[in-house]
Amino acid sequence: MLPTDSILKTWEKFNNFPMETLTKVWFYDKGTNEKQRSISLMKEHREQYGLSGNCFDLALWLLDEFKKAGVEAYPVGHNLNTEHAHVAVIALNEKGNRYFCDLGDQWLTPILIDTDSEEYTNEKLSGFFPAAKVQVQNHGAGTEIFYHRSNGKVSKQIFNTNPIEMDYFLKAAEFSQNLIKPNPLLECRVPYKSEIAHWEFYNWESFLSTSHGLFKEPKLGQIEEWAELISQKTNYNKEIVLETLTKYIEIQNKALI
Repeated sequence: MLPTDSILKTWEKFNNFPMETLTKVWFYDKGTNEKQRSISLMKEHREQYGLSGNCFDLALWLLDEFKKAGVEAYPVGHNLNTEHAHVAVIALNEKGNRYFCDLGDQWLTPILIDTDSEEYTNEKLSGFFPAAKVQVQNHGAGTEIFYHRSNGKVSKQIFNTNPIEMDYFLKAAEFSQNLIKPNPLLECRVPYKSEIAHWEFYNWESFLSTSHGLFKEPKLGQIEEWAELISQKTNYNKEIVLETLTKYIEIQNKALI
């Protein structure tokens, strides 16, 4: 179920890339007509400020890196052009086997989705997703993935694995970058004891998901404290984070009027 080296080498370039909406809000007021950043601009912002992006940014960047590496890949997703949109990437190895690559949900590594492959298993597998074992099955709409938590809770997602035409994908990306929600969100993979855990900041609260359970962290009182903590977790420029969190407070205050 693990990806072959041709896919893994490219995927691992993104090991330290969070998924977040902070960059979207920061860039929104920069005066550009198009809000979906180009690959070159994303790289520039990464180099200057350590920034990453949302699931559309990450999918576009990953597709570009796969293309450079000579790996066939295409975008997939669901609920495009809505506030519930989510996108990922399917990459093919040398045998033509398809691997699901989801930086937006902060997977640890891509996973095989071809159930007729010799490498496929229906077993619950660890090492693919932080704080959960995963199980891949066929579904009429594409691929169904089950997430088995340590407390016995099981959740599932259904992914349409048909390729999205690139022009349509870019229009959906632009829609997403123009959709500003009032609650800041950031997710990243962090070392925890002997595993890689999932750290999430959402609407002024933070959580750590591990194989030992979900831990809610103490709530911070000052926006400067949040900026410091987020910067520590992500290596983002602290001034940029503080500027963006301040904008989020303005957005939330406007929503209350």
